[in-house]
Amino acid sequence: MQKEYTVTVYTEDRIGITNRICVIFTRRGINITSLTTAETEIPGVYKFIITVISEKEKLVKIVGQIERLIEIHRAFVHEEDEVVYQELALYKISTKALQNGNIELLIRENNARILTITEDYFVLEKTGHQQELIDLQAKLAPYGLIEYSKSGRVAIIKWSRRFHDHLKELEQQRPDNLKQATYSEHTEVSAEEESI
Repeated sequence: MQKEYTVTVYTEDRIGITNRICVIFTRRGINITSLTTAETEIPGVYKFIITVISEKEKLVKIVGQIERLIEIHRAFVHEEDEVVYQELALYKISTKALQNGNIELLIRENNARILTITEDYFVLEKTGHQQELIDLQAKLAPYGLIEYSKSGRVAIIKWSRRFHDHLKELEQQRPDNLKQATYSEHTEVSAEEESI
């Protein structure tokens, strides 16, 4: 059965790695609905947070293929109840809307906050799950919504501490130049990866 999953990928900071990961999903006919990436608390290690709608069995195979890339430490598939996650949305609204007292109540009820106010518009910020952000967008539309922008998912894996400890041990055990040396020998995509 298809449903939404979160895929986390722990990787080295290498040029082109985002494309190489995305290609694996594309070749399997899976659309990525959001993708965010940032450095973890371990210098040089980045975490990709990818949301997709798919079958778990197919994603497990994809994660195995991703882990074959030389720059990847580990990759995981998570059910929704295995992650704590949020998304962020910004809403640009006509300043004229502030003349309507109802919008201030709407802002409070939805735990949003005003970031900036200009003569022509003001900007609201709200964090939450995707449907909450979409619902607020619909509620704001009658007040003169000018623009809406939403981030991808930011997630913390409920049991990720163990893996982070593993990464720290890995970094302590290996010389600093080992990963770079290994990478330089594998900069070309192998025939095996091309067939994925």
